[in-house]
Amino acid sequence: MASAPASGEDSLIARYFKPIATDPGAFGLDDDAAVLKAQGADIVVTTDAIVEGVHFLPTDPPETIARKALRVNLSDLAAKGAAPAGFVLTLALRGVDDAWLKPFAGALGEDAKSYGCPLLGGDTVSTPGPLTVSVTAFGRVPAAAILACAIVRLSLAPGGADVVPDRSRPHSSSLPRPFPNRAAATRPYLAPLPRLMTPTVLIPTDGVTV
Repeated sequence: MASAPASGEDSLIARYFKPIATDPGAFGLDDDAAVLKAQGADIVVTTDAIVEGVHFLPTDPPETIARKALRVNLSDLAAKGAAPAGFVLTLALRGVDDAWLKPFAGALGEDAKSYGCPLLGGDTVSTPGPLTVSVTAFGRVPAAAILACAIVRLSLAPGGADVVPDRSRPHSSSLPRPFPNRAAATRPYLAPLPRLMTPTVLIPTDGVTV
């Protein structure tokens, strides 16, 4: 991960984020850049940031903030039919709070392992503003196969079908307005589930059943 306040950031990275950086291309987070091998595939890239007060509440558990930050990106990879390959993380923090960072990093590491998406690098910065977590995720999809799982509608000839991603799962990471009953909204709001490796949905057009 790149540098901000030198020794403080190095200590933070060593304690919380090196254990997540399992891919050899992360170089143990000792370098300012990482290497991601294409392995003969096309690389899919997506990025999303979640901001305190916009996408999560200040009282939300750090574990759910970590899972949401990664999973909204994994959902975008899934919409392209891409298998997760790794991610980079940027944290804008008001201060170093071990009681917050430990569960945040723990949950992030659990999801990184579960979804096969290791941390490759990133940055930590200080801010007087709201806590912000930004993730850029990378995925692999077989070369030349990306159009089969396009996130945009692929209009085919009359009598064909439109290829669209499965949007049956609520995807928005933003806070509903007004704020919902916490018990009712816990699952999709706090920890959305990315539908990795879910086939695209073929929607009939011109009255043809597909």
